[in-house]
Formats: sequence, C-alpha cells, structure tokens
Amino acid sequence: MEFGIRTAFYIGKIPITETVVNTWIIMAVMISFAIAGGRRFRNAAPDADLGRFGLVTEILVDGLDRFIASIMGQKAASFGPYMATLFSFLLLANLSGLIGFRPPTADLNTTLAFASISFILIQGTALRSKGIVGYFKGFFEPMAFLFPLNVISEIATPISLSFRLFGSMVGGMIIMSLLYRVVPILIPAPLHIYFDIFSGILQAFIFTMLTMVFISNAG
Repeated sequence: MEFGIRTAFYIGKIPITETVVNTWIIMAVMISFAIAGGRRFRNAAPDADLGRFGLVTEILVDGLDRFIASIMGQKAASFGPYMATLFSFLLLANLSGLIGFRPPTADLNTTLAFASISFILIQGTALRSKGIVGYFKGFFEPMAFLFPLNVISEIATPISLSFRLFGSMVGGMIIMSLLYRVVPILIPAPLHIYFDIFSGILQAFIFTMLTMVFISNAG
C-alpha cells in the first residue's frame, strides 16, 4: 500500500490530489446536510413534527451547542459555529477511511491548515482582549528573559495540533496495512473499530477541545 498522496487528476497543469477530492466530497455532504436541515427548520411551525431527520439534527446541534458553551462560556456565541463545523469536518474526515477513502486528515497539509486557522483565532482573541500592549507584554511574563520560550510556546501550538492529528491517522493506516498483509481477513476487521472509529472520533474531539481551551485561555 502506498502512503504518499496520489494525484487524482489535473486541471490544466494543476494537480488535484485525492486529499482535495475527498475534502470536496465531505464538504458536499456537510453542505447538503446543512441545507436540508435548515430548510426543514425554516419552514416548520414551532410545534410541528420535524420527523426523524429533523429530530436527529436538533439533537446534534443542541448537543454541540451545550458542549461548546460548557467549555467556552460567553465566547461560545462567537466561536460556536466554527467549533461545530471544525468537529463535524474532522469527524467525517477521520471516519472516511471506513468507506475506502484516504482520510484528508492523513495529509499534513489539511491538519496544518486547520491548525493555522485555530492559531490565528487564538492570537486574534488574545489581541482583542488584551490590546496590543498587553498582548506583547505577555511574552515577557513572568520574567523578561523568558521571551524566547514564550514565543516558541505559541509557535508550537499549531505544530503540535497538526502533527498530533496527522500522526494518529497515518499511524493507524500503516498499522492496518501491515495487519492486512500478515492476516488478511479475520484479525484486522475488528481493529477497524479502534483505528478507524474510536481513534477517529477521539482525535476529532481532542483537536476541537484543545482549540476551544486555547482560545478561552487567550481571552
């Protein structure tokens, strides 16, 4: 099995990798779900029967809102939609390996992109809450000579976020590939429960949780 990123097709001279294609598919699923759910709630009366789809949608949205609010408090109103979208995408991306896709999160470009967005939100929140002077002053606390370490600590945030998720997904792919070569049928199948389902859900949760904690602490 090849673990490198393969090119699916070209648009002119621009290579479109399987990561991009799989990301487009996941985005299409999420957008379709959002449109269908939004249309049903928009056209429904307050006491109308939303059906199973509407009920599941309401439970998911309400559950995510409550969870985000429990971590971020007042900031949940501003960052809730992003956090919910982030968790939903990472969850679908991590679980896409169950249907034969290469998870987009097994590409460092994807995890680094999301980690970079989170990093910008963290720094932006710190700037907005502390002001320019307070923001830069924080790098010299509690002692001025700790400035280099504080800078490195901030820079390490997106690196650790991206490599943690990337390493977990690629590591799972490699282990499952090796198991299928040694024992093709019986043993590897149950291990998908851990490497594809449990680990996928856990890593999406950890990435989103850390992002929420860092943003909350920045304020």
